[in-house]
Amino acid sequence: MTGSPAPADPALAFPFIGGRPCLDFVATLGRRHATPLERIPDTAALARWFTEAELAAGAEPVRVSARDLADARSLREAVYGLLRAAMAGAEPDPADVSRVNAVAAQPDLAPQLGAARWTARGPARAALATVARDAVLLVRGPLLERVKECENPDCSLLFLDDSQARRRRWCSMDRCGNLAKIAGYRARSRVTR
Repeated sequence: MTGSPAPADPALAFPFIGGRPCLDFVATLGRRHATPLERIPDTAALARWFTEAELAAGAEPVRVSARDLADARSLREAVYGLLRAAMAGAEPDPADVSRVNAVAAQPDLAPQLGAARWTARGPARAALATVARDAVLLVRGPLLERVKECENPDCSLLFLDDSQARRRRWCSMDRCGNLAKIAGYRARSRVTR
């Protein structure tokens, strides 16, 4: 991987468990229902997210400006608001729709054959446009009904339930699912003592 090194705090590592780029992007703000955890606190972290999300055009890290970072955070919150409204069957905030549509209308990453996966004139803006388009396609498509929020009260990650029975409850069994199993085991152990 090129770009900035992984963060020292494991909580700041990017979870790529949403199943869609827009869901993984929304996860750059964690613990929304508690004390929010900002995983893109600076331009270097956003550049690292683009690389880890495989949305970097070329081998070099994406150059990210302070404006790109502000726009990314604004887009992230608009995508989150749009998804939450769509999941609830509610009308989305017009400002969220406008923001996502404006970014989605920009040139996105162009897929390439060969060593470079993508090309773009403005790689940071193009990566954000790709995320915005993914959000539009998800909200407008048949997969929206499979988007869920993790049932761990300390987690707020959204994910695409790709399980056969469509009964997935946790963002990941390695993360919240395992914590729930441990808590259940401890609760049952206390009852039998």
